[in-house]
Amino acid sequence: MSSPLAIGAVSAVLRNLLDNGMVEAGAALGATVAVSSVAPDTIDLDGASEPLRLNVFLYQATANPGWRNAGLPSRNAAGERISNAPLAIDLHYLVTAYAQADFQAEILLGYAMHLLHERPVLDRAAIRRALDPSPLDVSMLPPAFQALVASDLADQAELLKITPSPMTIDEMSKLWSALQSHYRPSAAYQVSVVLIEGRRSARSPLPVLSRGDVDPATNRDRGVVVVPDLLPPVATLLDIEYEAQQTSARLGETVVVHGVRLDGTGPRIRLVHPLLAAPIEMAVAPSADGKRFSFVVPADAAAQSAWAAGVWRLSLFVTPPGSTRERQSNVVPFVLSPDAVIAADPALGLAAASATRAGVPPTVRVVLAARPQVLPQQRAILMLDAFEATAESRLVATDLLAFVYPDSLPPSPPAEPYRLRLRVDGIDSVLLDRSGPVPIFDPGQSLAVPA
Repeated sequence: MSSPLAIGAVSAVLRNLLDNGMVEAGAALGATVAVSSVAPDTIDLDGASEPLRLNVFLYQATANPGWRNAGLPSRNAAGERISNAPLAIDLHYLVTAYAQADFQAEILLGYAMHLLHERPVLDRAAIRRALDPSPLDVSMLPPAFQALVASDLADQAELLKITPSPMTIDEMSKLWSALQSHYRPSAAYQVSVVLIEGRRSARSPLPVLSRGDVDPATNRDRGVVVVPDLLPPVATLLDIEYEAQQTSARLGETVVVHGVRLDGTGPRIRLVHPLLAAPIEMAVAPSADGKRFSFVVPADAAAQSAWAAGVWRLSLFVTPPGSTRERQSNVVPFVLSPDAVIAADPALGLAAASATRAGVPPTVRVVLAARPQVLPQQRAILMLDAFEATAESRLVATDLLAFVYPDSLPPSPPAEPYRLRLRVDGIDSVLLDRSGPVPIFDPGQSLAVPA
């Protein structure tokens, strides 16, 4: 495939082809013919000694309809590049003859059109000769031509075809009006097809060895498996159900995952948190119909450091019935909420939350622990009713969370302590009790603030 320099290389090859062919035309006219590749409005038509000129001008580039959809798609579902799809374009040129005396422009145009008629295809050898700077030193050439040597135009899959492109009087008039130049005898041509391909690294799949598992007795593959329903053909997780109709889980709670085709051999789940280096894997037991399974989030001392509040990525690994290879399901979000420790938890060695008012000027300082531990890189916010405060920075996860409120925080009445919510990385602790007919505030999630 060619590089982005190919468009300029095509113009250079055409100019070289016409320049070599104009030697005969120059002999017939008794003068030297200059061949250029510039915009028509930059050519000076007022000079009395203006030489004979043949100009090749690229006025349009269009997508090639035959190659337009080749090599697509170029990325997979994960956004990874799997191929460098070529940019296929057709180039449209205008060949114009300039002369001062009678019949000279017509003679020039006739020679040019006959030359392009005799060379309808630019073969690889002609392209290499046109772009080869030898025997000249490449440093002696203009910088633009030096760059065209690396265009790889001669190495692309398609040869370049030169085809006349007839234009009506109306089309030619509009074109020259857009060029803002005086009309001169011209002929339009199309050069097809230029294939420009990227050089970025891609992923290419390995060849297929078998369609499904291979029978060891017959050495034949299983082939395509037909599923007689509209459900996904592989294990697919659909949604997660938390306890008491909550929107997240806490340590020690049971989580039910719904899906289809979850049955098989050796089912296990993998939970991945963006801030934890190692994933957590747990064995599960799907139901007989393969539509659900459940697991319990641990609540022991080890879970304090192994788990973290936030959004986890949950997937299922299982070997489907009749198969020998383990498969991974899709990924669904699993939300683990933080749990503020209000009362002391001797089993885990966690002290009760406390609120004090002191200092100059006076401030309210709230110190508490959380289940699971809040990582130092996580952002924690404590909300007492509508009052918010951000946790002070910590060095290790075992340090308690400290929140400082201004003295404007009023003391809480004895019968109405502040309702407490702990937010870690955007995930709030569970404040509502949804187990009854209507949701109510959990009385255990509250904290008294002294005067």
